[in-house]
Amino acid sequence: MSTATLPQKRSDIAYRPVGQFEETRFEKIHNVIFDSSSKASILVAQEIAELVRKKQEKGLPCVLGLATGSSPIRVYEELVRMHQEEGLSFANVVTFNLDEYLPMEKDNRQSYWYFMHEHLFNHVDIPEENINIPDGTLTGDTIIPYCLAYEQKIMDAGGLDFQLLGIGRTGHIGFNEPGSHRNSGTRVITLDHITRVDAAPSFLGIDNVPRRAITMGIATVQSAKRVVLLGWGQNKADIIKKTVEGEISSEVPATYLQEHTNCTFVLDNGAGSKLTRNKTPWLVDESLQWTETLTAKAVLWLSITLGKSILSLTDKDYNDNGMSGLLALQDSYDLNIKMFNRLQHTITGWPGGKPNADDTSRPERATPEKKRVIIFSPHPDDDVISMGGTFDRLIEQGHEVHVAYQTSGNIAVTDTEALKFAEISKNINPSKEVDDLITSIKSKTESSIDTLEIRKLKGSIRRSESYAATRYLNLADEYVHFLDLPFYETGTVKKNSLTQDDIDIMVDIIDKVKPHQIYAAGDLADPHGTHSVCLDAVFAALETLKTASYMKDCWVWLYRGAWHEWDIHEIEMAVPMSPAQVLKKRSAIFCHQSQKDDVMFQGDDTREFWMRAEERNKNTADKYRKLGLAEYAAMEGFVRHHFMSS
Repeated sequence: MSTATLPQKRSDIAYRPVGQFEETRFEKIHNVIFDSSSKASILVAQEIAELVRKKQEKGLPCVLGLATGSSPIRVYEELVRMHQEEGLSFANVVTFNLDEYLPMEKDNRQSYWYFMHEHLFNHVDIPEENINIPDGTLTGDTIIPYCLAYEQKIMDAGGLDFQLLGIGRTGHIGFNEPGSHRNSGTRVITLDHITRVDAAPSFLGIDNVPRRAITMGIATVQSAKRVVLLGWGQNKADIIKKTVEGEISSEVPATYLQEHTNCTFVLDNGAGSKLTRNKTPWLVDESLQWTETLTAKAVLWLSITLGKSILSLTDKDYNDNGMSGLLALQDSYDLNIKMFNRLQHTITGWPGGKPNADDTSRPERATPEKKRVIIFSPHPDDDVISMGGTFDRLIEQGHEVHVAYQTSGNIAVTDTEALKFAEISKNINPSKEVDDLITSIKSKTESSIDTLEIRKLKGSIRRSESYAATRYLNLADEYVHFLDLPFYETGTVKKNSLTQDDIDIMVDIIDKVKPHQIYAAGDLADPHGTHSVCLDAVFAALETLKTASYMKDCWVWLYRGAWHEWDIHEIEMAVPMSPAQVLKKRSAIFCHQSQKDDVMFQGDDTREFWMRAEERNKNTADKYRKLGLAEYAAMEGFVRHHFMSS
């Protein structure tokens, strides 16, 4: 097989992927950006495998520092594949994991011991005695000697040859939270509240998340001969920018990696999106190729940054902000008008197209006047959270609207909420089945998985709430579809991979409706990946059906809003909402009562989803106003996906 290595800060660079690293005055850590986190993970796995083989050839142990969390899972999958299909042996590998919760039993599904065995160790030939994971069962006076011994064991093994890292929202590496010192070693640390909030969904509530952990220190990580940090998704973009471009600070512990001589950040487009060379490349390179998309991005950024409307931008504004090359191509007056018109043409109160109207400058077609529409919603509330106003407008304007909930959403219902409904059921119709259900809920432990009966109850709660919302919007029940895609039904936060069964269900509903419009969630910042898998399911179904005659007339629109919003330059259809529609959307979201007050999957925003949605919709409208366009109470934005040309 052929192998490749990630580009390193050395003269022996053997491989440069698309999006190769180019040093800029802003960046202080070597990084490479990939279109696909899966492809990037495979490359990282290949580098590890090559290191393992080289050590084997010399009869030496290969000492790996390993991480947990969602980021390295694909790396471990590829290492397992190489072991099973290509004979990669781990007989000479010695591993040291970064951290473990305290207290934490090994057999707890949330333990990192469990994670590493589930994803890697149980599937390769590594000797059990070569596996080192911090012990989460330690107490009292035994902890400090254990931490010192862990450090000594790393040194006795010859030091870390390779350290794999993820990065937390606080900028932690391992569990080195803000305030960690560059000279810190393996120790006990109190977890930051934000870290515990991020872990809360996996533990089914923040109260179940341990407050302490054992972690390798900054100095331990820095001692590794090679460090690779993985960063996936837009929700990591802010902390990646701070780490790569900011000053070294204990408040962002990952910035200490700026001092490492052989460190690479491996990122996907989302995680790297806020680096200066990606967000505002004209500040880095004035000899850019000014495409229409880049021009729009630059002009709108300039307008927002200077607080001036598009039509009031001057030559000086462009020249002072790295855009002299753009002015060399066209006059600022013509450029301003072109960009103003481009943005104005995205606004429409007719998301299904306006009948009997000239549609040459509108985002949607005028015909057919009445369209068949499918709104795909990953969870049973994403439809109203992210595009509730547009959903309402499509129904009011007479289109045949179908909503398809891709997953049951059962994992997002708390045990407290489930118990409430079970007890109500018992009061209405007592039975042994209900008694058993109540007993099962009450006897659950932190590490136990919901039984099938509990999952059915929680799914029924989400289903009833969905009907309440769609009925409120005057959508008949016959147009509401619950797909319950199998990949989701694990009873845990960790989901299965997409299979053909999932894709077949998606194909079936699309083929049944034969839509003129499809709306799907393009909001991939969901920290637990369900949105991403659901979008992959949509794309896989579209690929299967793209030769069907009716698909030639189908347009696909991607919405956001639950986690992040589209940037203004990306929006191709903006649907305004009146104050009354904003309140109507809020009421539809309120129908999902099990998701109010206690947000289980809140990601990097602790507010309830209706609050997030309203602010983002208001901010979008406010940006349009500041750019010099009409003033609206709120707006929902969409980007068209051209699947026929993909």
